[in-house]
Amino acid sequence: MSEAPPGLRARKKQQTRAHISEQATRLFLERGFDNVTIADVAAAAQVAKMTVTNYFPRKEDLALDLQEAFVQGPAAAVRDRAVGESALAAVRRSLLIAIAAHDPVIGFSGPAFARMIAASSALTARVREFHDQRERALARALAEETGAAPGAIGPRVAAVQLGGVLRLLFDEILWRTLDGHPDEEIARVVSAQAREAFTLLEPALQNYAIR
Repeated sequence: MSEAPPGLRARKKQQTRAHISEQATRLFLERGFDNVTIADVAAAAQVAKMTVTNYFPRKEDLALDLQEAFVQGPAAAVRDRAVGESALAAVRRSLLIAIAAHDPVIGFSGPAFARMIAASSALTARVREFHDQRERALARALAEETGAAPGAIGPRVAAVQLGGVLRLLFDEILWRTLDGHPDEEIARVVSAQAREAFTLLEPALQNYAIR
């Protein structure tokens, strides 16, 4: 039998990964994250336990499978910014689009998912790691885009400031979701908060990393 072409293999891997993630999320929401094992997920997905860990080395990543988009989003916004646009403006624009779309990557995950995260110290710790990784990725992008010298502090300072706003607004969305506020209301409030927060950063960053 001939080997499946690369495109087909990649699609099958994506389908398997998505299926495992869907089954894991269902179990986590039904039982709570801390009450589900990797073996439970493997059984529900009808795959070997090793298959689960090959796709998701950490159990937390089964629940938080948007890690790549979360970590790389602001850095991508900076790299893709328009001519004449600063890094701050690019990150703000990207965030406001995501808020308007109720994007789950920035926290619009629904009450059940928000409760699952809040109830698990392992998940809340993993989310903090994602925030830290996002700031480091943003700092690298800013260093590349500004031609900063290796180890320069400027890109790291800017990334911490921008990342701090993103972290604060993520928490705002999460806690307002937990309090039972509908997404439309959360988006309206958080959009206003985002504009205010980025305006506060403008004296320091409005002319930084303009393309």
